[in-house]
Amino acid sequence: MNAGRFDNRVTRLLGVAIPIVQAPMGWIARSQLAAAVSNAGGLGIIETSSGELDAIRGEIQRMRALTDKPFGVNIAQAFVRDPAIVDFVIARGVRVVTTSAGSPTRYTRQLKDAGLTVFHVVPSLAAALKAVDAGVDGLIVEGGEGGGFKSHQDVSTLVLTPLVRARVDVPIIAAGGICDGASMAAAFALGAEGVQMGTRMVSAAESPVHPNWKQRIVDAAETDTVLLKPAGAPALRALRTARTARIEAGEEHAMAALAGGVRAVYFEGDLEGGVALAGQVAGRIDAVRPVADIIADTTREFFATVARLAAACAPA
Repeated sequence: MNAGRFDNRVTRLLGVAIPIVQAPMGWIARSQLAAAVSNAGGLGIIETSSGELDAIRGEIQRMRALTDKPFGVNIAQAFVRDPAIVDFVIARGVRVVTTSAGSPTRYTRQLKDAGLTVFHVVPSLAAALKAVDAGVDGLIVEGGEGGGFKSHQDVSTLVLTPLVRARVDVPIIAAGGICDGASMAAAFALGAEGVQMGTRMVSAAESPVHPNWKQRIVDAAETDTVLLKPAGAPALRALRTARTARIEAGEEHAMAALAGGVRAVYFEGDLEGGVALAGQVAGRIDAVRPVADIIADTTREFFATVARLAAACAPA
């Protein structure tokens, strides 16, 4: 960092000015949102967890029309089981891939051999060490307070990030609980060189979800999410609703409610129609704002926080 500008391993690997990555939320992380992030200096990501690969092909094409800045694609292995997904991504000239929801040994070598930069999402130290052994360029270290799919044995970003940093040398992007410059600075203090934002981007003006979902995030308290732990499936952190209470009571399965409620929740605004994913940081988000403003304000607050801490810790 020099004169309010970023220059570290994450910015160099991703080719971005600001080491802020948008999370690859299914049906949400598409060209409208991802292009706004890339144009603001961060890294927009196109999702594949929806499984709608024909639609994803179109979204990648639209990205090239909407931005000339770098962007990436996420390969969510648990939801896209076709091994041709790697060829699909490589053929579209994508240069950065994040992999998640599966083993880093599955696709890393093939992606690296094709010249791509690969970051793998990890929820634990053991997973981080496995990913490094598999040859990834970097890690997205995801704490349990974040929204969406989670490990049943969730560990907070505050604990996980420095734990992983102490054991690996690759660049770390911290995820979970990050929505502004102060939380970004905290992640850097713990050893990260970049951050990923999910819930903050779901609530952004360019997010394609229904305004009801965005407003529920804005209105949420820090206690208004719940970690659902369905048997035989990943855990889910979601906004607390009457529907999630029934899921907790064992009256229905979380994954069935999530999959069956995509249209109702995402695009019709019926938050009881399924499961609305969100992280605990929803309690710190107080407005729907354009992506460019979110990233610009985060950057300003980050450097102001670093400067304030440096001044407070200066020798007498």
